[in-house]
Amino acid sequence: MTDFLGRRYDNGLPVRVRVAAGKIAAVEPLTGQPDVASLPWIAPGLIDMQVNGYGGVEFNSPDLTTGHVRQVCDRLLAFGVTRFLATCTTDSYEHFEHSFRVLAEARRTDSLVAASIAGIHQEGPHISPVDGPRGAHPLVHVRPPDVGEYERLQQAADGSIKLITISPEYDSAPDFIRRVVTDGVIVAIGHTNANSAQIAAAVAAGATMSTHLGNGAHPLIKRHPNYIWDQLADDRLTASLIVDGHHLPPAVVKSMVRAKTLSRVVLVSDLTGLAGMPAGRYDSPLGSVELLPEGKLVVAGQRDLLAGAAMCLPGNVVNLQKFAELDQRAAIDAASVRPAALLGETSYGLNPGSRADFFLFQTRGEETPAEAQWKVQTTVQLGEAVYDTLSNKLPA
Repeated sequence: MTDFLGRRYDNGLPVRVRVAAGKIAAVEPLTGQPDVASLPWIAPGLIDMQVNGYGGVEFNSPDLTTGHVRQVCDRLLAFGVTRFLATCTTDSYEHFEHSFRVLAEARRTDSLVAASIAGIHQEGPHISPVDGPRGAHPLVHVRPPDVGEYERLQQAADGSIKLITISPEYDSAPDFIRRVVTDGVIVAIGHTNANSAQIAAAVAAGATMSTHLGNGAHPLIKRHPNYIWDQLADDRLTASLIVDGHHLPPAVVKSMVRAKTLSRVVLVSDLTGLAGMPAGRYDSPLGSVELLPEGKLVVAGQRDLLAGAAMCLPGNVVNLQKFAELDQRAAIDAASVRPAALLGETSYGLNPGSRADFFLFQTRGEETPAEAQWKVQTTVQLGEAVYDTLSNKLPA
């Protein structure tokens, strides 16, 4: 039995969290008048459903190795991210197959990777070919949904494809959705130019999410109807949002949260391999991109077309809390409890019997940038302190 002391993120009460055999064994009140203000906050481990890479590593790379995969897992633990979906964006079948095989091998052979990567998010290639909705995804690799391709890729991935983002503007989309959801795969609508009828057909076929709603869209769009309103209004769709301060203005975040309600919103970072890197111009699987000094990641040569993100999930949580006027619990749940529920874990959290994934952190003043307002002290994964600044156990 191992104990961790902290203030619950949801009500501020001091508690002792006891873990054993990878589970939370008990959550007990701390007695004896502890110095509550000196205790760190303790919250469920963050779960990011959209991570393309970090620190110079892209999951989309033809040079990806199992060592690279472990490197990303190690780095994300420092941000309280105990699990994530490794995301590969629109590319050739051959590059997808390579990345999926490497990710599957890493999960088979490395217990920390297996604990960290909950599966694969395949974002494309079945997205809109139209400029704007396609975003920075390369047009040359955009193609219609194909069940045969999915089955081959799922086999290469050892069955670990958990989320597929597609555009339902293709005639084959409803049949494709009906097929993949029978394997337990979540289907999200994203990077789409679909009309109202096509979006409705996709949801009827089993689509249950919207990928980074409000992004992967035309710069100028018809007032109504349009594909943002249609997804925003459908209560069967949970929207993932990137709240890094670049992808969506604060008023849009607040409006989307109010419209979808908290029960239908999850946070994602959309981190790319340039996260954690110095500002500058880089070559990437999306082509030439530029990380601006303010942390905005764009297609090189302009400042508006985004090419992923560079802010880790805690910064998105801080921004969500501020932009949508939420309390700490509501913002953290959007990046932990609700993603866990989408992945099939309805009991996730600081509850006896739950998976022992949580992190301890201190808060800093609001004058610091959003991504620096939390100082993660310890990250616990399956009951083990896999990142701990107090004992100098840090990522490789």
